Amino acid sequence: MASPADRRHVSAASPAEPRSARNRAARVVVIGASTGGTEAIKEVLQALPADMPPILMVQHMPEMFTASFARRLDGLCALNVKEAEHGERLAPGNAYLAPGHSHLLLARAAGGGYQCELSRGDAVNRHRPSVDVLFHSAAEHGAAAVGVLLTGMGKDGAQGLLALRRAGAWTIAQDRASCVVWGMPREAVALGAACEVLPLGQIAAHIVQHVRGGYVPDPA
Repeated sequence: MASPADRRHVSAASPAEPRSARNRAARVVVIGASTGGTEAIKEVLQALPADMPPILMVQHMPEMFTASFARRLDGLCALNVKEAEHGERLAPGNAYLAPGHSHLLLARAAGGGYQCELSRGDAVNRHRPSVDVLFHSAAEHGAAAVGVLLTGMGKDGAQGLLALRRAGAWTIAQDRASCVVWGMPREAVALGAACEVLPLGQIAAHIVQHVRGGYVPDPA
């Protein structure tokens, strides 16, 4: 049985960070997952309303499957879901899935706002796309982001989630009891990278809370 700390844990292990940013509404959400992530991402996205800021996602998956996975999600969710394209400007109500052949990064767009950037650079943590690459790119924009690390084997995304938290973003890791493999989230929790550790079924509601500017002080 999961302990109360597994069900909803607020980490106090992270270094000091800019708490003043915590009452700002997030302008982008970044999500990473691996083993078990297709169902976890589906559950989170299905519970999100259509009026969300842009969402960028990395799911470890061979490139021949990412486009069909995005289409499947698009048919199940209120959000528009698609495979990300290089240089594509981000729009509210849309979720962008990294193609299986490239890293996905959050980049500033000319004239303001954000866009997708794709890179066929070297694998990171043995993965391309890598969750860490996405999260580190989002960390450059600090409190504008909410970062979510879901079920998966290994450690990809843990350092990136820590970078996000240090930059002032709100960060969430999936808890042990609801993970298929509590690997990536476990590594993030061990680093003090997660502001919250939540069951899968509660993650969407907490994303919405922070997207709409709900103030929750970071206990670090």
